[in-house]
Amino acid sequence: MAYEFGDIKTSQEIFYYLLEHHELREEEEPLLFKAYSEQEEIQNLVKSQGEAAKSTIERYGNVIYLIPGEENHFLGFSKAQLKNVLCKSNATDKDYYLSQFAILTLLVEFFDGQGSSSKAREYMRVGELQNCISRRLKEGAENVPEDREEQAGIAFSNMLEAYEALKSDEKGSRARTTKEGFLHHILTFLQKQGLIEYVEQDEMIKTTKKLDNFMDWNLLNQNNYKRVLRVLGSTGEV
Repeated sequence: MAYEFGDIKTSQEIFYYLLEHHELREEEEPLLFKAYSEQEEIQNLVKSQGEAAKSTIERYGNVIYLIPGEENHFLGFSKAQLKNVLCKSNATDKDYYLSQFAILTLLVEFFDGQGSSSKAREYMRVGELQNCISRRLKEGAENVPEDREEQAGIAFSNMLEAYEALKSDEKGSRARTTKEGFLHHILTFLQKQGLIEYVEQDEMIKTTKKLDNFMDWNLLNQNNYKRVLRVLGSTGEV
């Protein structure tokens, strides 16, 4: 298919904007948004550039997002980078997987995958999230014995060991060696990515419209939701 020069130029402007901002909002760039939404040729060109950059371009409502692929360490994060940001110094793989489990637990507590919108609540307290992580790790370790963890694909006992190795500090320490500090750095990271609002003084967590859209439109179809439940060691409702 031959494309007009103007369409190619506009698609490049859209893609460059996405590279710089990771999202394109209708109210901020109405002309670029309209071009992507209403002209199939331009949309195809932008998506093609996204594929070349190992990413996908998705429109959810009035926002267009650039979503790096899992192995895209240039636009996204590598395992080593995430371990450095989220975990204590000299962290092991079990510390890293614990951080991912904590994020997964937060998502399931906010989004139940049911109804017209997957969102189940507006906010939660940090202490509640901490208790949820502890409870789900213990339930997983009880329901999946160590000799079956390899078959199940998740090592609850290792993550529980890593979590219990973290100290508790009622004064709200920010050290990564404490449970409170461990969660603080995870929540701060998610806030920097525009996924949550983390109100430190009130120990309050809220999700952003960006995360709400992503969960509703992309992640929480029933197949994916059931996979998440299996990872968390749950067979029924959350």
